[in-house]
Amino acid sequence: MKNHWLGRFKAWLFLDDRGWRLLVGIVCVIGLALFLHFREVRLEVLELNATAPRYIVAQIDFEFPDYETTLILKQQAMKDIGAIYQIEDKEVRDVRFELENRLIHDREWRKSSPSSTFEEMYKAVDQMETLLLEARFTDPRTIQKIKELNVSTSSYYEYIPEATLQLPSDFWGQVSQQLGSSDSFHEETVAYVTASFERHKWTLVDDSALAHSLRSQVTRTVPEKMTLVQAGTRIINQGEQISSRHLTMMQSMKSALSLSRKLEDPLTILASLLLSFIFVFISALYFRISQPTFVRSIQQVSLFVCIVILTLLFAKLTEFVLLKNASNMIEGVRYPIVAPFATILICILLSPRTALFAATFLSIILSVSLAVDHSRFLVLNLVTSIVVIISTKGLRKRKEVFSVCMKSWASAIPVLFAYSFSEDHLWSASLCLDIGSSFIFFFLTAVLVVGLLPALESLFGVQTDMTLMEFMDPSNELLRRMAMEVPGTYQHSLVLGNLAENCAAAIGAHALFCRVATLYHDIGKIFNPQFYTENQQGAVNIHQLLTPLESAQVIISHVTDGQILAKKHHLPRAFIDIILEHHGTTLVYYFYRKQLELKGGKKEEVDETAFRYPGPKPRSKESAIIMICDTVEAASRSLETITEETLIDLINRLVAEKAEEGQFEDCQLTFEELTKVKRTLVKSLLLVQHVRVKYPKREKI
Repeated sequence: MKNHWLGRFKAWLFLDDRGWRLLVGIVCVIGLALFLHFREVRLEVLELNATAPRYIVAQIDFEFPDYETTLILKQQAMKDIGAIYQIEDKEVRDVRFELENRLIHDREWRKSSPSSTFEEMYKAVDQMETLLLEARFTDPRTIQKIKELNVSTSSYYEYIPEATLQLPSDFWGQVSQQLGSSDSFHEETVAYVTASFERHKWTLVDDSALAHSLRSQVTRTVPEKMTLVQAGTRIINQGEQISSRHLTMMQSMKSALSLSRKLEDPLTILASLLLSFIFVFISALYFRISQPTFVRSIQQVSLFVCIVILTLLFAKLTEFVLLKNASNMIEGVRYPIVAPFATILICILLSPRTALFAATFLSIILSVSLAVDHSRFLVLNLVTSIVVIISTKGLRKRKEVFSVCMKSWASAIPVLFAYSFSEDHLWSASLCLDIGSSFIFFFLTAVLVVGLLPALESLFGVQTDMTLMEFMDPSNELLRRMAMEVPGTYQHSLVLGNLAENCAAAIGAHALFCRVATLYHDIGKIFNPQFYTENQQGAVNIHQLLTPLESAQVIISHVTDGQILAKKHHLPRAFIDIILEHHGTTLVYYFYRKQLELKGGKKEEVDETAFRYPGPKPRSKESAIIMICDTVEAASRSLETITEETLIDLINRLVAEKAEEGQFEDCQLTFEELTKVKRTLVKSLLLVQHVRVKYPKREKI
């Protein structure tokens, strides 16, 4: 497995540990400042047609779109468009047809219009028909309103309807003037055609379609009426039924409050940064005092900050969806549950203690920053987060995340009932929505956690119990190879895993990690299985053909070979550390002693470093436990009699030898813990090496 990305990134930035911590801190401060800076304004959520539980007063001067007043103005504007009349189309066409027949069959028209030609007369008739079909008759006020719409009024004629709808008296004079305005017709032609049409009695009909179209255009020109509401004005009275006008006023007041915050103002930005810095600084002090080990790990701090920022993004996205979506179902989500998302991730990837702080910190930050009911949101998120911490203990499978979330959801239901009782409701539609929405939040949380866990584990090099359980799968390629190629080593690893797990559990170390890591600690023996006693199975000892130095080098090589094989198969860095550290820098004493005998006991002629493992020494309690158990388990096989006394003597001697060589200097293992490890080893080995009753040979009856 390649080096951890965090180490590579640090090297790329040429930052030391202090510089890296500073960078993570800056990212955290900026992320939290952005979240605090762009918070939404919270106002009481009101439902349409519901009864207002209390008075609501304007908190700021604001204008709101007064739809009711605007509607009245539009209705008044529509009244400016009166009835519009037109000549019936059929009558115009009938008169035209009659006139055309007369022009064809009656030659008298040539005497009254000697200068006109038939073609000119025909065109004049066609033009007159067009003028009559386009003619519209209405009152002067309507014509003036049409002009305001930038619509041509050349075909409109002033007309005030009487009892009988007849053409205006001056209409034909105006039409004749329009027809004669073209130089194409002689005066005789215009006079004849006009007189031919004028002699008929015309019927006016109502053009309702045109009137409706004009009224629609007029309403679109009426600007939206904005009504000013001054601060301190009572908007809604107690007990008043909530109308759409009230909801519009509340939304406008909210927008005005948001604008009044002046988000682009330097002082507002500085305020958000200062608040964020205070929160981060106090958190850093808390961790430095209560969890110094956590603070020293840049990897863990970076992971913590990453989860917090992801939670803030999740919360902000949830708020955006709830506020921008206008559906009644979304408006019913009164208590979004967000904090358990971070709690379960931190509990699994870091520790329950860190998760408890994160749950409290995020519940407070989110409750004061999101547009929610602050106190109820805080209680609900804090209660469910604590239940998550309690339920996450011993989580070994990814699917168990859903079980944890369902337990937390179950704890939210009594809280929601308590809220309902406080509102004097035993059961209500809002309670149903709250229970349903909380279930959706926990389901989404489980899905997100299961999806993000592998990415965060890989990105920050963290091994969770779930990942460790996956590495215990016997179908794993390396474990299958060990079982087939080095069965003795594999059996040794299984026994050693149980011993290390028991010892780690006794002192509160990571027991599961010890069990899993020991399965892979000797994978380097796959390359030369015949050189190790447990795999020879009674065959010739190949070391008899080698010098002590050659034998020692082959034995030592299983550490470096294991490191190469682990990297090739992308084992976690922590496993590689166990492979390198489980022998520390100890001496391969058996072959060193043989080499010393060959040199006549002259130590100066023997290079001791050639017989030592490359190390490093154990740097964790788990690594030290595995070293002790590995040494004791192998040595216990050489005991002729297994008793508590012989095991105690053997373990005390071997542990003392390791301590004298300084193998435990870097692992922070205390004397008290070392005593517990030795005591647990004795009990475990007695159980492993117990003697069974010797069964007599069965005789034939």
